[in-house]
Amino acid sequence: MARAKPDLPDAEALRALAKGGELRVRVTPGARTESISILDGGVQVKVRAKPQDGAANAAVEALVAKALGIPKSHCRLLRGATSREKVLAVTL
Repeated sequence: MARAKPDLPDAEALRALAKGGELRVRVTPGARTESISILDGGVQVKVRAKPQDGAANAAVEALVAKALGIPKSHCRLLRGATSREKVLAVTL
């Protein structure tokens, strides 16, 4: 059975939240489905990957890059490697 495509917001709405090249997100690892949602001015990211050996962080970087329409190399983790609250550096 094929996996469902991730639920992503409008790229422009997400770009508007990236202030100074940084995007703050709250992550839920081990979710059933992958999605990004904008709630109360914050960004909620849900990924399937488990928080082991950096797998969830890599999945967050890839999903956010896809949602913004930028290469994966233009989205990297700045702070929060072991926290649910993360700061990503994004080059738009």
